[in-house]
Amino acid sequence: MTLQYSETIFEHFRHPRNYGALPAPEVAHEAVNALCGDRIRMELNVSADQTITAARFCGDSCIISRAAASILTELIQGQTLQEVIILPQDVLLTALHTTIRPARVKCALLPLHILQAGLAIYLRSYS
Repeated sequence: MTLQYSETIFEHFRHPRNYGALPAPEVAHEAVNALCGDRIRMELNVSADQTITAARFCGDSCIISRAAASILTELIQGQTLQEVIILPQDVLLTALHTTIRPARVKCALLPLHILQAGLAIYLRSYS
């Protein structure tokens, strides 16, 4: 059986945007999908008004998680932390331009869950 992924997923997997580390991120959070071993770290720089000025990711993950992380970094730059903490999962799933099988949805949403968990920790520490 051949898996069918969108050209968007292949493009972001082959040429991920914003891959790497930030020199001094204000927000950094990493997690692993225990079922498959995908590991992703999300990092953000944040301005004084809580707008995301830079987003990066790194890690060792499958094609879907890597593409989703790449797309997510593009989606969130320029948004406020409050906008991103409530970003609906459907926004990221739609941006992948393909239907994700139920067994792989966790892979697609891993970067968003990591980012939102990191933001929750960051916001609690500065509230």
